[in-house]
Amino acid sequence: MSGGAFVLILLSYTKVMSENYKRPSWDEYFLEIMDTVAKRATCDRGRSGCVIVKDNRILATGYVGSPAGTKHCDEAGHEMHKVTHEDGSETMHCIRTAHAEQNAIVHAARTGVALDGGILYCNMTPCYACAKMIINSGIKRVIARNYYHGGARAKDIFAEAGVLYELLNEEVVKYDNQ
Repeated sequence: MSGGAFVLILLSYTKVMSENYKRPSWDEYFLEIMDTVAKRATCDRGRSGCVIVKDNRILATGYVGSPAGTKHCDEAGHEMHKVTHEDGSETMHCIRTAHAEQNAIVHAARTGVALDGGILYCNMTPCYACAKMIINSGIKRVIARNYYHGGARAKDIFAEAGVLYELLNEEVVKYDNQ
């Protein structure tokens, strides 16, 4: 094969690949980054990540992890806490770590980054405590990939506060020993 023929084949292949390529939307792009951030999480019960953006620029990231300088679940084990819900059901929660959303908001505060008007991407519906922090930080939109069994109250307070909440998948996140 001559060099010219090879170039024509390569150009033809490149054109076909370009025509078939689907560039991710901004939401897809930031959700993929969130998945990468989550790989740093140190609690195997919920390796979650969070990305906060504004004007399609990343402002802060966070993942589930213990406070800086303290032992992680992966090292010391879980610190389980039983929660009794209004309906009498009980669930178990690991309280050794801070949630991904909390760590992203704290990271922004620590570095002096304002989150007002931002969009938060997270793996699951934020818990009620995270929802209150999200509202008070000025974030205006929350995109959650999956539903968290403890997130019903968060949805209500987002609606009350005017924060747009989008759930991409109705799948309920469950943990072992829940």
